[in-house]
Amino acid sequence: MVKLELPANDACWSDSKNARSGHHFATNSCVVEIFQCWRDIDPKVWQSLYPTRCKDRRYYEITEDTLGNQFDHRYFVIRNSSGQVAVQPFFILRQDLTAGVTGRLRTVIERFRKRWPNFMKPRMLMVGCTAGEGQLGSDEPWAVQALQAALQQTARDEKISFLLFKDFPEEYRHLLGFLTKQGYARVPSMPGARMNIESKDFEEFMQNQLGKVFRKNLRRKFKASAAIGALTMDVLTEITPVAEEIQALYLQTHGRSQYQFERLNAGYFEALGRKMPERARFFLWRLEGRLVAFALCLVQGDTLHDLNFGADYRLSPDLNLYFVTFRDLYNWAAANGLKRYATGPLNYDPKLHLQLDLDPLDLYARHTNPVFNVFFKLALKYLEPTRHDPVIRKFRNFKDLI
Repeated sequence: MVKLELPANDACWSDSKNARSGHHFATNSCVVEIFQCWRDIDPKVWQSLYPTRCKDRRYYEITEDTLGNQFDHRYFVIRNSSGQVAVQPFFILRQDLTAGVTGRLRTVIERFRKRWPNFMKPRMLMVGCTAGEGQLGSDEPWAVQALQAALQQTARDEKISFLLFKDFPEEYRHLLGFLTKQGYARVPSMPGARMNIESKDFEEFMQNQLGKVFRKNLRRKFKASAAIGALTMDVLTEITPVAEEIQALYLQTHGRSQYQFERLNAGYFEALGRKMPERARFFLWRLEGRLVAFALCLVQGDTLHDLNFGADYRLSPDLNLYFVTFRDLYNWAAANGLKRYATGPLNYDPKLHLQLDLDPLDLYARHTNPVFNVFFKLALKYLEPTRHDPVIRKFRNFKDLI
């Protein structure tokens, strides 16, 4: 979240005919420019984006540069009459609204798509990040209100059917709550998970926080893994020599997921290590020299953010790689004085047994046609993804999602 003070006559805000954005307009109280590349935004403005966040402006540079063929990345640069500036990333794509739907309804949907391939795949404008949770570029009321006006204008210009704030943490509810009065519906997205690191190591964690039956089950898994061979773990930042191997493991995990959005590539992994070396940590597990699992994490403050995991699933059932890698991450975090662990959505069953709590993420969505929006909001109650995952409802803080 940033607010940048600039002189009213700063060169960045010279005659819009000279701007490289190619498009600008005015709301009731602000001037809005739309940029299609982060490099075209004035450096004084761009470099102030998310300075205190784990995923600062460098992360958005990486996602645009490496995932640009998957999404139409764009940026609002909003200036008010006082010279204050806010930057808000967004992107445009066709999105399957039924990604989490299963059973008979899925069968009906697929029948429709045989004739109409884009059925329930509208053109959408999403506010947020293409590879992670959403963040507001400013938490100032003027900027949030101006953002809503900018979205309405852009939706008209681009003939957008749906507007969506993608995967915004619950901390934004007090800022974005007004959207429900603007026709948006707030529904839970697939949540992340989190836990406090309160034990000196994983063994103590098992003794203090896990039940006897599950402790016994875990020790059996660790014993079975050790019987196959000793896994070694390396922690790296520069991973260019093994980036292709890492991506291959990531693709195995990605391919098994029911929910597929972005598709990361080797360039993404390389760029994270190169552009964010003080935060990026790649944990690599090898068996007899062969890479069998990895975890990509960012360290920010006292928190280990676990972004991506990949494993060789030809070995995983016998090696119990998820639990082995989680144990090693916990031990590393505790040894390095970290106090919290946060991870992304999906794979909820082991997280439930390991006593993690859900980390709520919200979707704010609406149809741009007010009449259609009435029916869309009703349908969204049945389409929202958490409705179709029975494990999520077993978490002790499930009600926090609502």
